[in-house]
Amino acid sequence: MEIKKIDYDFSVCKVADYSLVDFDMEYCFIGKTDQEKSLVCITNTVPSNVLQRDDGWKAFRIQGVLDFSLIGILSRIAKILAQNAISICAISTFNTDYILTKKENYQNALEILHNAGYEIVE
Repeated sequence: MEIKKIDYDFSVCKVADYSLVDFDMEYCFIGKTDQEKSLVCITNTVPSNVLQRDDGWKAFRIQGVLDFSLIGILSRIAKILAQNAISICAISTFNTDYILTKKENYQNALEILHNAGYEIVE
């Protein structure tokens, strides 16, 4: 399985609302529940109305379209990284799973996954 590096710095944010979010940016992940509105985006595109933000994240994705019938892909990666004391923020879209790690753990995470048999692509 291929892991594709994404060459941006990301921020994980809590926002008051989505009115200032640029939905045309290359990466923009939103989540809304009865308790909060969240946004994950490229750091230099964080809107001014954030309530809280956590900068310093890097991302990669599992390459290819992941069918909903596939089981355990994300959990295997999460387990490998957890066993090496690397925490993640995981985001899933309809086709793809994205994994974010803190910048200081990013290269180590990729090396660990490579050593576990994943192919890392630029």
